[in-house]
Order: sequence, then structure tokens, then C-alpha cells
Amino acid sequence: MAQAGSIGVIIGNRDFFPDRLVSEARVEIIELFKEMGINPVMLDTEATKLGGVETFQDAQKCARLFADHRDEIIGVLVVLPNFGDERGVAETLKLADLNVPVLVQGYPDDLDKLDVARRRDSWCGKISACNNLYQFGIKYTLTTKHVVRPQDPSFKADLLDFMGVCRITKGLRKVRIGAIGARPGGFNTVRYSEKILQRNGISVVTVDLSEILGHANKLTQHDSSVAERLQRIKDYAPTGRTPDEALIQMAKLDVALSDFVNANALDATAIQCWTSVQTNYGCNVCTSMSIMSENMMPSGCEVDVTGTLSMYALQLASGSPSALVDWNNNYAEDDNKCVLFHCGNWAKSFLPDIEISTAPILGTTVGEENTYGALSGRTPAMPLTYGRISTDDPKGIIKAYVGEGELTNDTLKTFGNRAVAQIPNLQDLMQYICRNGFEHHVVMNASKTAGRLKEALGNYMGWEVATFH
Repeated sequence: MAQAGSIGVIIGNRDFFPDRLVSEARVEIIELFKEMGINPVMLDTEATKLGGVETFQDAQKCARLFADHRDEIIGVLVVLPNFGDERGVAETLKLADLNVPVLVQGYPDDLDKLDVARRRDSWCGKISACNNLYQFGIKYTLTTKHVVRPQDPSFKADLLDFMGVCRITKGLRKVRIGAIGARPGGFNTVRYSEKILQRNGISVVTVDLSEILGHANKLTQHDSSVAERLQRIKDYAPTGRTPDEALIQMAKLDVALSDFVNANALDATAIQCWTSVQTNYGCNVCTSMSIMSENMMPSGCEVDVTGTLSMYALQLASGSPSALVDWNNNYAEDDNKCVLFHCGNWAKSFLPDIEISTAPILGTTVGEENTYGALSGRTPAMPLTYGRISTDDPKGIIKAYVGEGELTNDTLKTFGNRAVAQIPNLQDLMQYICRNGFEHHVVMNASKTAGRLKEALGNYMGWEVATFH
């Protein structure tokens, strides 16, 4: 599947190394990109000698090319088939001023080709190129192996991870999150700083919940938009014992939410779901949130804006839906397992046995008949990346933790949306969460993408990131 966005390519060259190395590298990179569905933006062979970057004039030409494709370039690959011109690479990036992730690759030498006519010296050249990038204040990513051929499996994996890093970085720098309603009074844990988020390019658009409920209440089951949403809900999940009146209420609320999202060009939402919607409107908003998350527009509950931001980041890393969950229970006596839980708004990618139901815990205070719309379902075994982004107001920073584990098929007899997670060093992770003031909410994603998140959030976004293995 073709990747969203293009990658700029700089092929470095140095005049006293064989020119054919540049030509060969160009062919190999073009073939690799075609194989992986990546669109390259690179100098043609007529613009500079063999399409490489060697002189300042070459750097100017390459920078102009990149600037012309600014809107589509999400990252830059630096290719060093030989030592390369360390200034040419850095000057190209400085002149282009793209502010995107940069991956630096160098070719290995062959032991029997170290004579003057055939040597590369990319091992040394890569160090010099990185030194110049560092001096210029340009952030960059390294390959797993110091030098590696493009067709090496480790480089292909590096390139896939780099594309993920590019998606995360681009997405987070312009994300728009809707905060729908006030934070529930009993949830100090989800407080956050809008100002710190805005300084990092993350916009929060707020609306009073009464405006959404007022819009929904003006709609009727005869409106075409409501009928359309009602059918979408029925197509999305089995309705179980949910009465028709509740389904219509859910559909009307879904229309109101969709109109707000579209009017404000939102990428994600955090919704006040506890307990005003149930008390003042008569249903849960979980099904609508699940549908949005399944369709790659994450929606988190309890107006957990930074939790929703975390959902979006993990989604960008993997290309698959995320779910906001509670670190909820121990699992028997196993120190490396725990129960993940929420009333019922996870994307149905996590719920093969999904059914529209009620929220029993919430029902004890607002009446279970007012909680239709919560989803029931058990998440089976699958890969797990978990993570959490948070604003730390006393420090004035954004911080995060990420890690990987597994979701398991261990027995779990309870209700709602539920899963069992097996996480190495879980007790150390819980110590870290508690000591550093993180929320009880965490995000899960069915992937292994913690490395991408660490690189994007830590290196390119400049946030404080802890990783767990």
C-alpha cells in the first residue's frame, strides 16, 4: 500500500570518489521506493552531476526542489554511497527549511575493494555528515546498522519505521482536538494545559456540552441525517436488547457530534461522557466514539484531551485504530499481567464479539436505562503497544511513556470493554507512572511501534519520553 506523503532524497557525493557509486545508489533507491510504495522527490541526473549533491550550487538546486514540494514531503533520506560532502547535505536541509525528520544511510565497503578506485569511506563520511547536521541544529535519525545496503532487511525495517516517525511528527504538529463538554468533576486526573499543547502545534477547540445536546434535541427520527446515522449504527454492531428509542437518541447525538467535528475540521475528540449525557439526554455516547475511532478519528472519554492526543499518536505510528483504557486491575498473582477496562467505547477492531449494551457501573447512579450505547466486548490476543502523553504543568513540558507487550486470551469474567495485558517489568512501569504523576488512562494499539513513538516524540517533538521493555 502506498504511503501517504513523499520522501525527499539527497544523494551525497565527493569529487575524488568514483562517480558510478552515485549512479548505482540512485537506481537502488528508486527500485526500493517503488517496491515499498514510497514516492521519492530527488534531483534528476541533468540538474546536477548524476543527480547527486556535492557543491553549494547543488545544495541550492536540491533545496529549491524540496521547497517546491514542501506540502508533500514528510521526511528526507540522506544517502551516502561514498564519503559524501558533509556541508552539501546540511546546507540543502538548512536552505530547504522543511523541518521534517531526516534519515541518514551510508553504504558499507567491500573488504576486497578498498583501493583508491573502488573505496567508499561511507563509514567515516556518515559520522561527518551527522556532525554537520548537529552543528546546524538539524535533527536526524540513524539506521540500525551504521552502514547498510538499501536492500538489507534491516534497512527496509528502518525505512518503514522512519515513515511512521514522519507520519507521527507531521500529524502531531497540526492536530486539532475537540474538547466537548467540561471535565467531569471527579476526574482531576485528566486536567491538562491547553497553552503547553498550543506551543507544540496542538490546537484544542472547546464547546459546551449543552450546545451539542441542544442540537441533538432539535433533530427528529424523520430527519434524513438521523435515519442515515441510525442505519450506520445498526450496521456497525449488533444492537442486542437496546430499544429503538435509545438507538434513535444515539443517532441524533451522532449527527450533532459529526456536525461539530466537520465544522471545526477536527482530527479527534474528547467527550464529557460521565454523567451529564446520561442524566440530561438519556443514553451513552460510547457507540459514536467507537465508530469515530474505528474510522481513524480517535475519540476519548471524560474529556481526556491528552489521552485522545495519545490515541492519535499511536494511530499515526501504526496506521490502525487506538483505544483509551484504564489501567484497571491486577490479574490474579501474576506481576506482569493486568486487566485493561473501560465502560465501552473501544474501536471494534479490538472487539470481535462487539454488542451495543449498557454501562452497569454508571447505571447504578443514573439508571441503567439511561446508559444504552455502551459497548460490550472482549479483546482477544494481539500485539500491544501502549503509551501516554501528558502535559506536566509544574515543569512546563510535555512528557510521555511508551512500551510494548501482548494482549492475551487469559480468562476474564467481567463486563464492558476488557482485555488482559502481559507487559514485561509491569511493576516498574506502575512505579514510574505513579511517581511521575501520569493519569490512570493509557492507550493501547495492536502493533509493535514503541520505537517509532520514542523517536518521533523524543527526538523530533522534543518531549520527555520514557520507554519500557
